[in-house]
Amino acid sequence: MKLPFFIFVVVLGIIVAVHLAMNAKVGEIMANPRVANAVFWTIGAVMAIIVGLTGWEAGALGGLKNVHPLLLTAGAMGACLVFAIAWSIPQVGAGNFFIILLAGQVIGGLIMSHFGWLSAHEPISLVQMGGAVLMVAGAAIATMAG
Repeated sequence: MKLPFFIFVVVLGIIVAVHLAMNAKVGEIMANPRVANAVFWTIGAVMAIIVGLTGWEAGALGGLKNVHPLLLTAGAMGACLVFAIAWSIPQVGAGNFFIILLAGQVIGGLIMSHFGWLSAHEPISLVQMGGAVLMVAGAAIATMAG
């Protein structure tokens, strides 16, 4: 993997952590993570429309008929996911939460690649499997200490 892309993805990870922690903080301040999540997604929807309109051209929705309906549930999954994160971060702290979440993302990504689900097919190697096991063990050690 090229170093600039690696750095870019690390920065994206940092932004995701800050973004989700901000939503959790709003839910904590409002003492209602469900309402905070609704506000969060409303603002996100407005921004998505603005960004979408910048690339709008005639027939832009034409390809939608080729999208399996199950794939469109990603929006609902995202809203539920962010709600769960907004509730979880104040429970265990951002550090512990993201250590565990990252381990889950690695496992999910390896499984999806191994079977070619939603991504290119890339069988899990022994090195990747060993790395995932070490990551889960590290997450357990890092979050259960103290």
